Order: sequence, then C-alpha cells, then structure tokens
Amino acid sequence: MSSAVEAISCSKVDIPAGPEPEAAAKNSAPVEQGDGAVNGKCGDAPPHCHGDEEDEEDEEKAPKVIDLGPRVSIKDQLEKDKDDESLRRWKEQLLGSVDLNSVGETLEPDVKIMSLSIMSPGLPDIFLPLPVEPNAKGVWFTLKEGSPYRLKFTFSVSNNIVSGLRYTNTVWKTGLKVDRAKEMLGTFSPQQEPYTYVTPEDTTPSGMFARGSYSARTKFLDDDRKCYLEINYTFDIRREWPSTS
Repeated sequence: MSSAVEAISCSKVDIPAGPEPEAAAKNSAPVEQGDGAVNGKCGDAPPHCHGDEEDEEDEEKAPKVIDLGPRVSIKDQLEKDKDDESLRRWKEQLLGSVDLNSVGETLEPDVKIMSLSIMSPGLPDIFLPLPVEPNAKGVWFTLKEGSPYRLKFTFSVSNNIVSGLRYTNTVWKTGLKVDRAKEMLGTFSPQQEPYTYVTPEDTTPSGMFARGSYSARTKFLDDDRKCYLEINYTFDIRREWPSTS
C-alpha cells in the first residue's frame, strides 16, 4: 500500500510533502499493500489548513459571524473594569489560574497538540507518534473491524483564549470519500496544565468491503480557521488487531 502522512504544525519549518488525497483520487488506482512514506510540512503564514470541498461547504452553511471587535489580550481583559468587583471575579472564574507573566499582551492564541491516542475496550491505548517523523514508512495504525473505539486528544493552550477549537477527519478508500467527521472541542483559556478531550464512542466498519487500506486527513482548527495541526495519513482495517509480540 502506498501511503503518505503529512503533518503540519503551523509554527514549524517547511518539509516537502506528498500529494493531497484529492490528487490521488484523480488517478483512481486501487490501493495495494506495501510500504509508504511519511512527510511533514508547515504552512506559510497565515497558518490556515489546506482547503477542501467540505471546508467550503461548511463556510456556506455557517451563519454570519458576529463582529465582536478587535481581539484583546488577556492582560487587557483583566485590566478592564477592574474596579467592578463582580465583573472581576467573573473574569477570574472564566479564565482560571492564568499566569499573566506567561501570557503578557499576546493577542493570538497558541495551541499545541501534544498527543493523539486510540482507546478500545480490553486493549492498551494506541498512541500515535507526534511529531510525525518525516522519513517514517508504513501505515500509521491498524484497527480491527467492528470494534468500538474512542479518540483521545491532549493539547496545551497558551497566550490567549482559543475560541471554537474543533477536530475534523475525512476518510477515503481507493480515492473515494467514505466518511467525514467533525467534533467541536470547545473554547479554552491558557493554563499550564494540558487539556484532555475524549470523543464519543464509535465503531469501525466491518465486512469484506470494509477491510483494507484507507487514507485520511485530520485537522485541528479554531473559529478563525487558524490551523494548529493537519495530518494526512493511511491506516488499515483488518480482521484482527495487529500482534503486539
């Protein structure tokens, strides 16, 4: 199986990447087993993820965003209305234990995806390596058909509040899109301890036509469509879990 895994952490350096899944779909060649390549690339500023048809459809369906004015640093937020005791307490409760010395007057939030893992009952968690090694080969992971699973994300937030952080995942099989998932993680304020998010339980497909190799694209972005991580990768669905021996 020919595989390409492209990791984009939008503050990193550029590394040449493989073709997009859409480009591979035009050739519509069946996916065969074999080794693949893993490549990473960082997006140039502004740090937005690669666009695709689903993103354009989302923008068309989304309601008009209310303009709340210019972004304000956390330090300025806390300085505002500081003589109003009730408002000050509400802001402190909302922001939690924010270290003003660490956030300063930075306007743009920074989100770092620290770990990704797959959890399935009765099995140890499958940790997916981050950052993705540029010269690694093979599929990223293998799942057993008809198995329940959850995804677990660990991430840190610094500098400012990140609004509407979300996860999207699009899956292709032999060049045809077979699944599209979106999960809103929420709005998070900066803190020293990392956040953890676990998705609702899902089940892998099963049957002869479900087994095989897939390509997928995962993104983490916010309400401003700022991209924090984008990964293009391949995975397998097989009859059984891979041997751990």
